[in-house]
Amino acid sequence: MRVVDLSVRQLIADMLSTMRGASGVGLAAPQIGVPLRVLVADVGAGPVAVVNPRVRVWRGRQLGIEGCLSIPGIYGEVRRALRVEVVGQNPLGRRIVIRGANLLARVLQHEIDHLNGVLFIDRVEGGQLIRRVRRPVRRAG
Repeated sequence: MRVVDLSVRQLIADMLSTMRGASGVGLAAPQIGVPLRVLVADVGAGPVAVVNPRVRVWRGRQLGIEGCLSIPGIYGEVRRALRVEVVGQNPLGRRIVIRGANLLARVLQHEIDHLNGVLFIDRVEGGQLIRRVRRPVRRAG
């Protein structure tokens, strides 16, 4: 998408509302049926919205449990970069760089995977999925 306009800003607001309503920490536009490269996240430090995100730098490694709003009740261990640098556009269309570590890095990678047609279950270590009735942690989109 080349132009970030009012409709994209409204989409971002709707996505943040949807994510929070589902007790999530991240959401990608395709998860709500919108074929645009837009993600939102909030790991507790305030909301992040990125249009056309791309990971430019990966550093370190972490292994952690992930879940997904698209696949409720299913979790698994996924290996991700410990720190990432993501480039894209903010809701005003300006170029931004987001440096994320730990949980934010995990969520950004998870949501960018959605934009690329990849689900966390495709990355679960050893293919071992865990089915739980109760959520152990807040889930990325």
